[in-house]
Amino acid sequence: MLYYLLVTIYVLVCFILIGVILLQQGKGGDIANAFGGGGGSQAVFGARSGATLLTRATSVLAVLFIVLSLVLTAIGQRGGSSVVGGIDAPAPVPASALPAPAPATPAPATPAPATPPADTPVTPVTPPKQ
Repeated sequence: MLYYLLVTIYVLVCFILIGVILLQQGKGGDIANAFGGGGGSQAVFGARSGATLLTRATSVLAVLFIVLSLVLTAIGQRGGSSVVGGIDAPAPVPASALPAPAPATPAPATPAPATPPADTPVTPVTPPKQ
């Protein structure tokens, strides 16, 4: 149960980390600066405070990502519980209870008669009427 909770938190941290990284502004500026569009681009959280908030969130999420990765790896190496782990193996059958083996040489086969015996009546086959 704990394993599945940790995996769920791990996946959420991964998605939030992807979103936070994609929200950050690059070091070289945005596309407006490339085409001579002035030096003051407005971010959602302000010019400098947004960068520190997103940078701090990235750092915290990256540490959570690494710690959860190590914890899940340790749990995976230890081995979890198995569905059939609590079922006992069947008891071995003693050799005296096994059936006797079949003979190694087969019995001679009797040839099948080519014609039916004389006392069997033969009925002619007639085609159905249409």
